[in-house]
Amino acid sequence: MSLDSSLFRTALYPNHIAANGRMVPFAGWEMPVQYEGVLAEVKAVRGNVGIFDVSHMGRLYIEGDGSGDFLERVLTFYVKSLKPGRARYGFILTEDGGVIDDTVVYQQSAGDGSNERYLLICNASNRDTVTSWFNQHMKAFPGVSMTDFTTESIMMAVQGPVAVALVDGLCAGEERPSSLRSFGSMTQPMKLDGETVLVEVFIGRTGYTGEDGFELIADAKDGPALWAAVVEAGATPCGLGSRDVLRLEAGLRLHGSDMDTATSPLEAGLDRFVNMEKGSFIGKKALTEQSTQGLSRKLVGFRMLEAGIPRHECLLHKDAIQIGVVTSGTYSASLDTGIGMGYVSLEHSALGYHVQVDLRGRAVEAEIVELPFYHRAK
Repeated sequence: MSLDSSLFRTALYPNHIAANGRMVPFAGWEMPVQYEGVLAEVKAVRGNVGIFDVSHMGRLYIEGDGSGDFLERVLTFYVKSLKPGRARYGFILTEDGGVIDDTVVYQQSAGDGSNERYLLICNASNRDTVTSWFNQHMKAFPGVSMTDFTTESIMMAVQGPVAVALVDGLCAGEERPSSLRSFGSMTQPMKLDGETVLVEVFIGRTGYTGEDGFELIADAKDGPALWAAVVEAGATPCGLGSRDVLRLEAGLRLHGSDMDTATSPLEAGLDRFVNMEKGSFIGKKALTEQSTQGLSRKLVGFRMLEAGIPRHECLLHKDAIQIGVVTSGTYSASLDTGIGMGYVSLEHSALGYHVQVDLRGRAVEAEIVELPFYHRAK
């Protein structure tokens, strides 16, 4: 029985139930938070290979004459300079420079430049907001259309040091995913039961764990069999709990926690994903003003120096004076200590600076450190 009849289920729901996944509500979906346990799943991804259901994330085709111009208007990065098969990460901003969402956009136009088409991935909790925002601004680009195919497809992430070899082994095409650079993509047939059943799968060399790996998109009807094939090949099913630990260890921001419409990419330390040299885009004027005036706060990473696990909305103090707030925090299985990120006033943001985290009235010492917390072996 569903947790709530209003919740969506991904096409991979039967796989999660069969694997004893613990299901929870998340961004309007019923999703697995864990299977065997968060720490075991983190270890599997860091040491071998894990598989995540990320089908709840939005998948939009933006296509038609002028689609590149439209996307450059609503995104913080160059889109038209992308070659087919390449992708970039960046932001959709409000006029005030706040982050509506962070996205990845893949160039899928024909090689001769005709039939403009892009694939945009957005966060599950922001899909309706993004589509509404795009529809509002698409009116100035009559040749552009948008197709939301989220529920007609599945998306899974295969992550870890063995992920590349595993996905290579399941591909039946002449090209191998291992030939892709980071943020590259291809569409290849993949084997579901050894050799006889093949399905077309979009493969992007991207992820949200700090490890190498891929995100795979396929038709919803093929999803359960594709998931089963990846698990049969050696991937450990992993839930949202371990994904959150992994992304925080890798210093990756989470929209809704580490950034939102009241936060700019500059404050979040992500200005490298904002191209201020390109033409006008929504939010550029506000970011220019903020850059000129200077920041009053910034996002920092910190590592606990004493026992304690920081959590979202814990207060940050210096000598009993509040200087900020925790946006993300957890116990890091890879580092065996508590870690977190949070916004602090600029004068308290230097590396090596000591702050206190308020853990239910107990002041626990922490040190501001460089992000990311974790670096995978090269």
